[in-house]
Amino acid sequence: MELWDYRPEVYDRGQSLDLVGYHVQATDGKIGSVDEATYEVGESYIIVDTGPWIFGKKVMLPAQTVTSIDPQERNVYVARTKAEIKDAPEFDEGRFKEPEYRARLGDYYGGFPR
Repeated sequence: MELWDYRPEVYDRGQSLDLVGYHVQATDGKIGSVDEATYEVGESYIIVDTGPWIFGKKVMLPAQTVTSIDPQERNVYVARTKAEIKDAPEFDEGRFKEPEYRARLGDYYGGFPR
C-alpha cells in the first residue's frame, strides 16, 4: 500500500471531511492536533502540531499512518507511538514538497510495523 495515500477504509475521497483541528491520537495517547491535511492521490499527509508536549514541534505524517478517523469526537488515530512521532524528522516548510524530503520521511515511517 502506498505510504502517501489514505487507507481506503479510513478516508473516502468522495467525502468532504476537513481534518484540520482534529486531535491526533498516537497508539499510546494524544500527541497533538492536525495543523494541515491534504487529500491528493499519492501525495496525502497530515501536519501534526505537537504543541507543548515536545515544545511545539511540527511533524509530517504520511496518510498511510492514519488508521481511523472519528468525526464525532474530532480524533485522528495514527499507527505510531508518541516516541516515534517525537523522533520523526521535523517538518521543513521550505522542503516538504521535494522528493528527497518525502523519501527521507518514507524511509523513517516505512520502517515501523503498520
